[in-house]
Amino acid sequence: MFKFRRQVLKSLALALCVPAPGQAQTLPAPIKIAMVEGLSGGNANGGEAVFRNLAWAVERVNERGGVKLPGGARRLSLERYDSKGQIDEALSTFKSAVDDGARFIVQGNSSAVAAALIDAVNKHNEREPARRVVFLNYSAVDPILTNEKCSFWHFRFDAHGDMRMAALLSVLKDDKSVKSVYLLGQDYSFGQAVLREARRQIASLRPDIQIVGDELHPLLRIKDFAPYAAKIKASGADAIVTGNFSNDLTLLVRAAKDVGFEGKFYTFYGNALGAPAAIGDAGVGKIIAVADWLPNVPGAASEGFYQSFRQRFPKPADDYVHMRMQLLIEALAQSIEKAGTTDATAVATQLEHVQVSLGGQTGSMRAADHQFQQGLVVGMMDRQGTPGVKFDVEGSGYGFRVIRQISAAQAEQPQSCRMVRPS
Repeated sequence: MFKFRRQVLKSLALALCVPAPGQAQTLPAPIKIAMVEGLSGGNANGGEAVFRNLAWAVERVNERGGVKLPGGARRLSLERYDSKGQIDEALSTFKSAVDDGARFIVQGNSSAVAAALIDAVNKHNEREPARRVVFLNYSAVDPILTNEKCSFWHFRFDAHGDMRMAALLSVLKDDKSVKSVYLLGQDYSFGQAVLREARRQIASLRPDIQIVGDELHPLLRIKDFAPYAAKIKASGADAIVTGNFSNDLTLLVRAAKDVGFEGKFYTFYGNALGAPAAIGDAGVGKIIAVADWLPNVPGAASEGFYQSFRQRFPKPADDYVHMRMQLLIEALAQSIEKAGTTDATAVATQLEHVQVSLGGQTGSMRAADHQFQQGLVVGMMDRQGTPGVKFDVEGSGYGFRVIRQISAAQAEQPQSCRMVRPS
């Protein structure tokens, strides 16, 4: 990790265009992007993984000369602000980031934090129009964020929870071996929304399926999931549906394996951060995950994209790449160039209509609610080397074979946003 941080700091030094000793600074100041994220605490590994993704995307923009503006090209600079995964800390670091000159905020590993940031950004931009900021969200997927809480200043680049659930349950719908499911989630806005939507969609798509458990647990505070795993096994469930992430997913999977649970896992995040290695052979054909993209998506462009990431980050532990985070930075760079300025209002206006492509993946922003529209994929865990599994995950020897691809048009869902735009 220390070696990686040195590499990133070196890259960011280049982004900042730091002159050699005695040489005058002549290049324009970089465009600051502030990542407000939990880099310590229960989801620190998730925060660091996001940072690698965003740092790599920033490097690519800078390697091609930066963002082209009328006064000359400007490089991007990604700066870290540790929220510790807490709302109060996130609000404090948001203020620090703005005071440090950042006008573009990125965050995503908590929908509760994202909701608080949306409110903070709205109030800040109204109070200080000369220092307005734009909030780009890469992972906070509570549907409310682009519906009831939608904001002109907030843009979500991940598919929201209902979109992900629909893609996941399109596979469950056809899985006739599943007669009963256990719903388990984290007790906060996102986890509650996942279980609520799972109940609704299962009743609509497979009314014959019995829900034998429906339970929430504290977020990132459970150290031993054995009691939950025992209840799941005793329920006779054929499958678990969960939106759990980070340690809450890894520890759940391990506990289920230990008690001998043999059912399937329908997950939002079962394809990374230790989960495949934790379950091993027991997960082959049983762990199912939905994503915006997976390394084994067919196509030369997708394969080339993934191989480029592995060359940049060769350590198996660093193998966590998400296409949407790359598209986010590309969309921001493109929108700044089209706006011809870093003014938040002008950039947000361009972001409303942005369309970006990378590695064979294309997505576009829906102006009505600022929900990015893109294709989704569902993968099933299998051994590396089996048909459709050229690449494994985190050196585990297990990867995800794509079993369903959902187009952007198929993934799109209705919205209830009432967007208030600045005059």
